[in-house]
Amino acid sequence: MHQITVNGYVVDVVRKDIKNLHLGVYPPEGRIRVAAPLRVNDEAVRLFTISKLSWIKRQKTKFIDQERQTEREYVSGESHYFQGHRYLLNVIYRPGTPQVVLRNHKYIDLIVRPDSNTSDRERVLLGWYRQQLKAEIPALLEKWEKIIDVQVAEWGVKQMKTKWGTCNSKAGRIWLNLELAKKPMHCLEYIIVHELVHLLERHHNERFQAYMDRFLPLWHHYREELNRSPLGHETWEY
Repeated sequence: MHQITVNGYVVDVVRKDIKNLHLGVYPPEGRIRVAAPLRVNDEAVRLFTISKLSWIKRQKTKFIDQERQTEREYVSGESHYFQGHRYLLNVIYRPGTPQVVLRNHKYIDLIVRPDSNTSDRERVLLGWYRQQLKAEIPALLEKWEKIIDVQVAEWGVKQMKTKWGTCNSKAGRIWLNLELAKKPMHCLEYIIVHELVHLLERHHNERFQAYMDRFLPLWHHYREELNRSPLGHETWEY
């Protein structure tokens, strides 16, 4: 990857074995990325980017205006999200096994030991998120493996700073971002379909998009919704 400057914008250029140019503008700050065929030179990339400047400006404005969370301290009164819904955190200190309880569709009760610090509270809540996400994934995988006619050899959940999901097509392994526990269920489903389609096509090319259109016609809408949802203090993109 290298960078070029177009009308004051820094553009990341990645060359791949693809047929056409693909432009992306990514949250949280509107990073610009062009995937270009191997044969296409930087001047062609520059002209292509210039032709898309009005769209780029709209996308960057949208991300700048997007809601962001401050860094979490895991204290009572903070807003936290689960499956697309906003909850208020209520921290309860008491002896015993830590646990998390959803209450009245409004509160997340985080029950921790009296001597718990910020890291302890974070670990308990993230562990709960992981447990909830892992409970939802198997049924969705089973559903879409049948529809797409692929088989996952292995899957897992982990915290990732730059992707909602990844796929190793050779190993048949997919990873899903723990942050998806906070997003609407259809966004989780979209990412699962996205990664399963990579078992048919590794690259984000026309063939990949045709598969997505076939299996999940509203995938563009779900992708936009996912990228419009409140951002954590970390940097996410897809």
